[in-house]
Amino acid sequence: MISFIVPAHNEENELPPSLRALRAAADETGEPYELIVVDDASTDRTAEIAREFGAQVISVEARQIAAARNAGARAARGDVFFFVDADTRIAARHVRSGLAALTRGCSGGSARLTMDGETTLGAQVFLILFSAVYFTMKLGAGAFLFTTRQNFFAVGGFDEQYFAAEETYLSMALKKIGPFCVLRDPVETSGRKVRMHGTRHVVLQFLGIMARGRRGLLSRKRLALWYDGKREERPA
Repeated sequence: MISFIVPAHNEENELPPSLRALRAAADETGEPYELIVVDDASTDRTAEIAREFGAQVISVEARQIAAARNAGARAARGDVFFFVDADTRIAARHVRSGLAALTRGCSGGSARLTMDGETTLGAQVFLILFSAVYFTMKLGAGAFLFTTRQNFFAVGGFDEQYFAAEETYLSMALKKIGPFCVLRDPVETSGRKVRMHGTRHVVLQFLGIMARGRRGLLSRKRLALWYDGKREERPA
């Protein structure tokens, strides 16, 4: 069975289209699956919407992405885990390609990204440059990441000392078990960070992380891009 694990904090706007796409993708594969939404300290209709889509809701008060994903994994019953962010839309081809990658011996995998909606040319260029480096290194994006139950727990899951880039450290840990695969077909994720904060702010946040290194990931300080709670309105 496949476990789809979706971490969410105040995602009532993004969650409906994301879960709609996820359920359609899962149904099309014909594989048995479960849908788990980890509601991390939401104050909106996130949990209610998740239940409307038939998801099992796990409630936590962590306000940390790694901890939310781990909580979902602990509750999951599947043999394969797909971690999908609440603002990310996947299709059946991503699930099938992920399962095929695991079958041929990959320890885990991810996919390249595209941003939805209108974004600036600068944001598109930054994403292209980032992708050229990051995905060439065979590292996973938190928006979409998959592995087996066995491999996930063998490496200790997401490292909860990190408040960002936890998917990078999980990818590196999985690479010690076997090849980490990045799917060619990109998944669509929200470009809301760029639209709400501006390209310059987003780029500076990423450069700041690179400059501070590991120590800059050990708290929410200076990680407002992930933890300020700002949300973009979206029609359901």
